[in-house]
Amino acid sequence: MSSPSPLHTQTQSSSGSIVHDVFHAYRLNVPASLQVIDAFLCYVLATGIIQLIYAMSVGSFPFNSFLAGFLSCVGVFVLTVSLRMQLSERNLKDPNNRWQGLSKKRAVADWLFCNFILHMAVLNFLG
Repeated sequence: MSSPSPLHTQTQSSSGSIVHDVFHAYRLNVPASLQVIDAFLCYVLATGIIQLIYAMSVGSFPFNSFLAGFLSCVGVFVLTVSLRMQLSERNLKDPNNRWQGLSKKRAVADWLFCNFILHMAVLNFLG
């Protein structure tokens, strides 16, 4: 058997180093509250992808149920990205920020209220 070429091993080590550096910088520069929100965003994204793959492979017989579940994932993702933008310190320091005067508690309360409205619409769509 031939050993891997030096270029191949160098590419693997440099790509692993890049991923390590990105995650290390992310953990150092992003507050823990935003990391929790990012983890929730990854969960919602994975849930939507699993629903889509399931519907494509098995079928989406009660189509309104599939559509309600998938659009619920999309809606929660969009609302949570908006919450993350409102809670980010970098955005709060910007003088042209439209959320400059809002408190973090107000942003979370708005997120909860919008999620309530979204899920009432989803439940209504289910029938």
